[in-house]
Amino acid sequence: MSANGIEIKGKVTQEFEDILTEDALQFVANLHRKFADTRAGLLEKRVTRQVEIDAGTMPDFLPETENIRNDSSWQVAPIPDDLQNRRIEITGPVERKMMINALNSGSNIFMADFEDANSPTWFNTVQGQVNLRDAVNRTISFTNPNGKQYKLNEEIATLLVRPRGWHLNEKHILVNGHPISASIFDFGLYFYHNAKNLLENGSGPYFYIPKLESHLEARLWNDVFCMAQDELGIPHGAIKVTVLIETILAAFEMDEILYELRDHIAGLNAGRWDYIFSVIKKFRNRPNALLPDRAQITMTVPFMRAYSELLVTTCHKRGAHAIGGMAAFIPNRKDPEVTEIALAKVREDKERESNDGFDGTWIAHPDLIAVAKAPFDKLLNGNVHQKERKRSDVQITAKDLLNFNIPGGKITEEGLRQNISVALQYLESWLRGTGAVGINNLMEDAATAEISRAQIWQWLHNPDTKLADGRKVTPELYRSCFSEELEKIKSMVGDERYSSGKYKLASQLFDQFATEEKFTDFLTLIAYKHL
Repeated sequence: MSANGIEIKGKVTQEFEDILTEDALQFVANLHRKFADTRAGLLEKRVTRQVEIDAGTMPDFLPETENIRNDSSWQVAPIPDDLQNRRIEITGPVERKMMINALNSGSNIFMADFEDANSPTWFNTVQGQVNLRDAVNRTISFTNPNGKQYKLNEEIATLLVRPRGWHLNEKHILVNGHPISASIFDFGLYFYHNAKNLLENGSGPYFYIPKLESHLEARLWNDVFCMAQDELGIPHGAIKVTVLIETILAAFEMDEILYELRDHIAGLNAGRWDYIFSVIKKFRNRPNALLPDRAQITMTVPFMRAYSELLVTTCHKRGAHAIGGMAAFIPNRKDPEVTEIALAKVREDKERESNDGFDGTWIAHPDLIAVAKAPFDKLLNGNVHQKERKRSDVQITAKDLLNFNIPGGKITEEGLRQNISVALQYLESWLRGTGAVGINNLMEDAATAEISRAQIWQWLHNPDTKLADGRKVTPELYRSCFSEELEKIKSMVGDERYSSGKYKLASQLFDQFATEEKFTDFLTLIAYKHL
C-alpha cells in the first residue's frame, strides 16, 4: 500500500485502516519530511560527542547557555489541572488489558509506553494506537479467553504516552523510500487521532519524551509540537510533556531542556535505569568509570545522588514537577517474606524521594501504589506537589555528576551471571513481541538488558577488570558463565519451550553485543531487524 511517497510495508487489517488513514499518514509524513535532516544532524552530533569523550573531553555545563541557567526570571508555562497531582505514576506497554488495569489502578498518572516496555512489532505498534484511541474515547474493553471482562472505571488515571526515541526508525512505514522516524510516527498518529477529543474532555495530548542527550534535541521536539499544533488548529502549548533525564549528557542541560520546551513542558523524570546505562555507555573506555555489579548502583551512590538532587532543584526553580524513579518490584504472592523485604526497600526509596523534594514517583505494578504513595501523602499533607521547596541547599558541580566512585563497590561472578541470565531472558521475550517482562520478581524492560550487556562489554574490554576474589574478567570466564546460565534457563523453561522460543537468537545477539570490538549504542537497533 503506497500513496504520496508513503509506503506501508506491514499488514493492514480492517481495524488498522482506521488508524492508518490517508490523512493521518500524510500528517506524520509531513512532520518527518520537515525535520528529517535536523534529526539526522543531531544523531550525528551524538557520534561526534562520543569521539570527544573517548579522547578525554569530559562533559560540563555549557558555557554558551550560562545566561539561561543564571536567569532566574523565566518559568515553564502553567501546567493543566490534571497534571498537578502526580504523586503516583504507573507505567506499562500499550497492550490492551494492561492499559485498562493501569488506568483503573488508582494511580494519578498512567504512562502508556511505545518505547522500552514495548517490543515494537508492527502489530504492537499499530494495535497500541487502536488501544489508545479507544481509551481516550472510553470505549476500550477486553475479554479474556476464560470470559473475564475488563473495562474502564468511572475514575481513571490521566493518560500520558511515551513515543520511541530519536534514534529509532519505524521500518514498516517508508517516506520517499526511507523508514520514518519512530518518534514522529508514534507521536504523530496519537496526536492526530486524539488531541481534539482529549481537549474536549478536559485533558490534553500529554507525552513522556525519552533518551534526549541535549537541549538541541529538545528544541527539535518543540519544533515538532509547534508544527503539529498548527497543522491541526490546536492551541499553542496544548501539548504538555515530561522529559526523562536518562542520559548523563542531558543531566548537564536540564535547565536548557526546560527552557527549549518551556511552553510545552510539565516536568522532568529521573529515569534511573537508562541513566546508569548511559553512564556505562558514554564512559565505557575510561577505567575511572568502571562500575560494580548493577545491584550495587543505588540512588544513594555519589553520581546518582547528585543527579537526582540536581533534577529536583532545577525543576522547582522553574515551576516544573520533579518525578522520581521506577520501583520495579512485582509482589510475590507465593513468598510473603520476599515481598515484605522488597516492599521495605520500596518504602525506603520513596521516603528518600519525597524528602528530597520529588513531587511524585514511578511504579510498575498496581500492588505498589499504597506503599509508594504513603510517604508522599504524609509529607505533602493535602498539597498536590511540593514545588515551593526550591532546595537552595543543593549545589551540584560537574565533578559531582562525574563522581563514579562507589565505596565498597565490587564486581562479582554472581553479578556477571546475573547480567547474562536476566538479559538473555528479557531479550528472548522481546524478540517474541513482549517488552515488559517479570524476571526474579522485577518488571524488566529494555533498559535492564542494556545495562547488563554494557557492563559485560566494559568489563571484558578493560584489561584491569578484576572480580572481588582477584580473578580477571576474561573472555574465557565470560564464556563459561554464559554457557552455564544458558543451560540453567533451558532447564528452567523446559526443552519444548526452549526449542519453540527465541533463545538461540537471543543468545547469539547477546553474545555479539557483549563481545564485539565496537560497542553498539542500542541493542534494540540491531535486534529490531529480527522482529
